[in-house]
Amino acid sequence: MSGHERIGASRRELLIGALLVGGTLVVGGTPALAAVADEADFVAFGPFVRIAPDDSVTVIAKFSELGQGAQSGLAALVAEELDADWSKVSVENAAADVKLYARGGFGIQLTGGSGSITDSWDQLRKAGAAARAMFVSAAAAEWGVPAAEITVENGILSHAGSGKHSGFGRLVAAAAKVTPPAEPKLKPASAYKLIGTNRVTRLDARAKSTGTARFTQDVQSPGMLIAVVAHSPRFGGTVASFDDKAARKVAGVVDVVQIPSGVAVVASNTHAAIAGRDALVVQWNDDKAEKRSSGAIAEQYRAMAHGTEAVQWAPFDQRGDAAKAFDDPARTLDIDMTQPFLAHASMEPMNCVALVKEKGAKLTFGCQSQTMDQNVIAALLGCDPSDVEIETLPAGGSFGRRSVATADYQKEAVEVARRMKGRPVKLVWTREDDMGGGYYRPLTHHRARVAVDAAGYPSAWEHRIVTASLMRGTPFEMVIKDGVDSTGVEGVQGSPYLKATPVVDARAFHPETKVPVMWLRSVGATHTAMMMEHAIDQLAHRAKVDPVAYRRALYAKAKAESHLAVLDLAAQKAGWGKPIEKGWARGVAVHECFGSTVANIAEVSLVNGEPRVRRVVVAIDCGIAVAPDQVRAQMEGGIMYGLSYTLFGDVKIEDGIVQNRNFDGYRVLRLEEAPIVEVHILPSTRTPAGAGEPGTPVIGPAVANALLALTGKPTTALPLVKA
Repeated sequence: MSGHERIGASRRELLIGALLVGGTLVVGGTPALAAVADEADFVAFGPFVRIAPDDSVTVIAKFSELGQGAQSGLAALVAEELDADWSKVSVENAAADVKLYARGGFGIQLTGGSGSITDSWDQLRKAGAAARAMFVSAAAAEWGVPAAEITVENGILSHAGSGKHSGFGRLVAAAAKVTPPAEPKLKPASAYKLIGTNRVTRLDARAKSTGTARFTQDVQSPGMLIAVVAHSPRFGGTVASFDDKAARKVAGVVDVVQIPSGVAVVASNTHAAIAGRDALVVQWNDDKAEKRSSGAIAEQYRAMAHGTEAVQWAPFDQRGDAAKAFDDPARTLDIDMTQPFLAHASMEPMNCVALVKEKGAKLTFGCQSQTMDQNVIAALLGCDPSDVEIETLPAGGSFGRRSVATADYQKEAVEVARRMKGRPVKLVWTREDDMGGGYYRPLTHHRARVAVDAAGYPSAWEHRIVTASLMRGTPFEMVIKDGVDSTGVEGVQGSPYLKATPVVDARAFHPETKVPVMWLRSVGATHTAMMMEHAIDQLAHRAKVDPVAYRRALYAKAKAESHLAVLDLAAQKAGWGKPIEKGWARGVAVHECFGSTVANIAEVSLVNGEPRVRRVVVAIDCGIAVAPDQVRAQMEGGIMYGLSYTLFGDVKIEDGIVQNRNFDGYRVLRLEEAPIVEVHILPSTRTPAGAGEPGTPVIGPAVANALLALTGKPTTALPLVKA
């Protein structure tokens, strides 16, 4: 036991464990618990907590670390109730096991929707509290004292009367034999010593700062090969024929194989694989490929929204009689907004290591959706999903891209590996592969007609949204109801502005598209926040009412207390209403998604015709902020991400081919362009809500609204800076 005297039974005997079912810890060892264990001596206190004889506490995270820092917050939930020494707490990725690690309400294991902390709030606190109770009971029995007299602090159990004390490690064997409480007592918020404090620092910071964190590109194994794939430049194109003679002459190239998605070049190293691919001659069959430009698609969507191209509209919010609500043109405002295809543009391109076995496979990569990936690979190999082992590594960003229902790049890795007869294969996508490979935030067009009353407030609101469905063909297809994909209309549906409007006629149409699309950080809010918040400022501008005051009136009418609270906090902290230098203006926006409401006030000017943002004041209501400093970091990161795509983001397609396939053509925010960001968290006692995504969609409309104040001209299309 490496410096620790063995106490009691062996590891195998101690693996009696505890399984958390429906939020309750139940004693009983299972093979699944053994599967998540390593070979060190420890006792498994359920599938989420391991405590070792050296007093270390390992929290098993069912949610992946994609750069958002959520795993440190998950560890804090356990550590708070366990009263563990935070310096001895670490996090480990869970095995891919849907029976143990399914996300509540989804039935599958995946990370997304800013739900890691929310989903784990009760589950992990109960796991920590139950483990604490087990240790207290074990100590009370050993010391012959009442359990109620034992305190736990920083991983030390103490009894003041007898002077006895012990760390967790010495009591591991005895605690493991204690039946955990069915409903462990949880602390009141007033007793928190870790949750809600800046003591909750990122547990992965040192490894990532020193380069010792293990990402997919770091994976090495005996006999491993590297593969790259030549894909059709057009979406929907297939291989007609190819000549690999020159490719096979490249030093290091091992094989060239055709797979369903293209032609793979397999080599002993990445350089040889890419050089071999460059030497390939491929003829593509584009009979069923996309050949339109993104501009042509945008024009078609606009025509649909304006009724000049007939579509079958699906209503998602209707109230009152809109037939005569827009009879007075003098009191009607027409608002249009086109928003382009967006790439996820994560710093780590797609990659995956695959080893195909006699039965099943092992995948090692930054996995975001274990169950979907297991199901796709199992169907491909004709095995059971449980035969597909996934070792989840941290990912260098995702923003939704690593959670695709088709498991596109994972499937490619397996397609190549199954042809390599037992040798592991690392599939590598270059930046150009990644940017041009599809699965973009869909191009979207909004059109609204808003009639106003004598005071200038909405009396009727007609809204049309044209956007491709994100959920069609995925395990989440159930969210499509009566022809409406809720992810395409969220933010319009349920908006406090529509709630405050007597007459509403809101409809959507989801056209089919050959350009692969999917969710991007904040999903529907990426486009709905921009439309709704800029529409409100245009209405306020037309009514000659201050935009903050205009929103306050609508929030009061809609009883949108959270919106009102963050608006007031941001306005106060930003000095809204106070004079600002000539050439500068403030813009405001407020939006709710994933349970959190965020307000932004941005200070903006025009420099050489381009918007320059110098300061952003943020107010967020996210319930209990488990890790306040991390919430601030997510707001800062979300603003930079959202500001990047608002200013520059635009996947340009010509003749069906993506033109901007790297950061030279797909511009992102540079360091010198980044604004100062001030974040204010609204105090709260409600269950934690999302923080990873809600900061992203609010900055765009705040900037557009500042530009409206500066120039008097509304924004009708993004990006704001045209290439």
